[in-house]
Amino acid sequence: MGASNVQTQLRSVAPVTERSTTDVKLTLPARPENVSVIRHVLGAFAEALRLPDDLVEDLRLAVTEACTNVVRHAYPADVPGPVEISIVPTDDFVTVVVSDHGRGIGASSDTTGPGLGLPLIAAIADGVELQPVQGGGSRVAMTFARHRPGDAA
Repeated sequence: MGASNVQTQLRSVAPVTERSTTDVKLTLPARPENVSVIRHVLGAFAEALRLPDDLVEDLRLAVTEACTNVVRHAYPADVPGPVEISIVPTDDFVTVVVSDHGRGIGASSDTTGPGLGLPLIAAIADGVELQPVQGGGSRVAMTFARHRPGDAA
């Protein structure tokens, strides 16, 4: 997939003003060691939903990338804030939201340019929304179809 295709899949939307109810919500300090905890919880939940193995791996990879972005860019190194993960399954989709209350997308000065995390997420998710969080921070909502072409019925 070319870079121009990836950028057309990412879109900014209005700031989040209220929270919706979810089936699973996890809040942990945005520290490197907690990314594996989040990945494990997500994998266990996805397996409990009996999602196809390839979808479980895509979910794990996308959420790992989004959480790593929070750990690396959202907060000053000496004051890690929270990373929040919400998982909302429906009959047709699984939506995972990763949010923080840090600097926001694009506000980090600790990199030399855009990384590969967001383009990778856009390449494997069926939909991606980037939103600023009111009061500071960012929110990445990733939607994955539960049934993909080639899945057994």
